Amino acid sequence: MKKEPLCEEIAGEGCGLKKVLNIVGGKWKIMILCVIDNNEIARYGDLRRSVYGITNTMLAQSLKDLEADGLVCRTQYDEMPVRVEYTLTEKAKSLIPILLQLKKWGEENL
Repeated sequence: MKKEPLCEEIAGEGCGLKKVLNIVGGKWKIMILCVIDNNEIARYGDLRRSVYGITNTMLAQSLKDLEADGLVCRTQYDEMPVRVEYTLTEKAKSLIPILLQLKKWGEENL
């Protein structure tokens, strides 16, 4: 019985692992997903305070990327001042158990 490889084409375009790392890789995206998951709904200021060390530029860009990749839903309310809320999509919610497994592995091995 042959074991399943992580990637058929190592780092090729068809590699599912590479696709995942492209959308959640980097220093900030997983932390942003964690904050939104913990609170269910997060506003920009909540994220800015909760993700220690992130700049406004990086937070704004990371949120745009996560929204474009279908992991975060951005809802803007036409109020004064404008209120924007971020929630996880179903796609992102399905990623949370995997991130929990990575967290557990890190706690046990690092």
